[in-house]
Amino acid sequence: MKLQRSGFVAGIALTATIALTGCGSDNEAPEASGGASAAPGSCVSGSLTAQGSTAQKNAMDEWIKGYNAQCSGAQIDYQGTGSGAGIEAFIAGTADFAGSDSALKEDEQPQADAKCVGGKALNLPMVIGPIAVVYNVQGVDGLQLSSSTLAKIFSGTITKWNDAAIAAENSGAKLPDATIETVHRSDESGTTDNFTKYLSKTAEADWKFSNAKAWKAPGGTGAAKSDGVATKVKSTPNTISYVELSFAENSDLQKAKIKNGAGEFVELSGESAGKTFENATVKGTEGDLALELDYATTTPGAYPIVLVTYEIACSKGSAKAKEIQSFLKYTSSTAGQTALAELGYAPLPETLRAKVETSVASIS
Repeated sequence: MKLQRSGFVAGIALTATIALTGCGSDNEAPEASGGASAAPGSCVSGSLTAQGSTAQKNAMDEWIKGYNAQCSGAQIDYQGTGSGAGIEAFIAGTADFAGSDSALKEDEQPQADAKCVGGKALNLPMVIGPIAVVYNVQGVDGLQLSSSTLAKIFSGTITKWNDAAIAAENSGAKLPDATIETVHRSDESGTTDNFTKYLSKTAEADWKFSNAKAWKAPGGTGAAKSDGVATKVKSTPNTISYVELSFAENSDLQKAKIKNGAGEFVELSGESAGKTFENATVKGTEGDLALELDYATTTPGAYPIVLVTYEIACSKGSAKAKEIQSFLKYTSSTAGQTALAELGYAPLPETLRAKVETSVASIS
């Protein structure tokens, strides 16, 4: 299935120059040489078992393919089981590292740290995964929605597509007198956590369910994993949901324009998603790179609903430390990041990529 990726290719130049607050680069980034299969550093033979975020599954498949092209003695098994399941597996010791669409929570961090003998569990941002608001409404193109209207739709306050609030944001649109069917993730998901965090930060008066990996609002229809959400929306008229852009593109779903803090209804693209990271800050310390995003960004042209996929890995003490470090050196390299542009993701801003690379290099 062909992706609409021109926006993301254009976005690479922008994201390469974004300076994140508190995330200045300490070293020069290496120039990409060859293709994405050129893994930097020495290969380490051995096997890795990992699971978690479905948002990064397409990226992980590409990374594994590229890494194995250089390191034929390595075996990496990554299963897209959902962010919650991935963190649980890491804590249980059944995953060497985990993928998560949100950083470890306060109650999860000490449990994860306990698996790292003499070290701690690091949150390593590895890819920007913009979240698209997708819908299936016949005859309605270029739907525009504010966070307040979105919150009312997903909390069940707005139930019809021709509701006055939706009509006010879509002058001239032929909105049907049809019941809205909201679709949410039925499994625990970092995508849900980030989407509901956006609602709780920008539409506090209309969203009373805070944020979490598990969906809390009443009503709606649950679908398992990102591909399940995309399939449900694609096959069911009058639905609306949230899903990572790569899945929206693969299923050729309609994507709504979202109103940002500057009052603009912005179309999702690589460039618009990258602009939201201009005001991101690093919360973590000692190699941990958990980020705080500004969902109410007033940066002109910024698309405000984004997530960062993290790899959760031990700084020290893992029995597979060398194997993990070797693979993550590749995923955080310029070559590994550049490979994401054609998959519906946006590469890490260069200053952040360099920080991740430095943190990965310290794994032992």
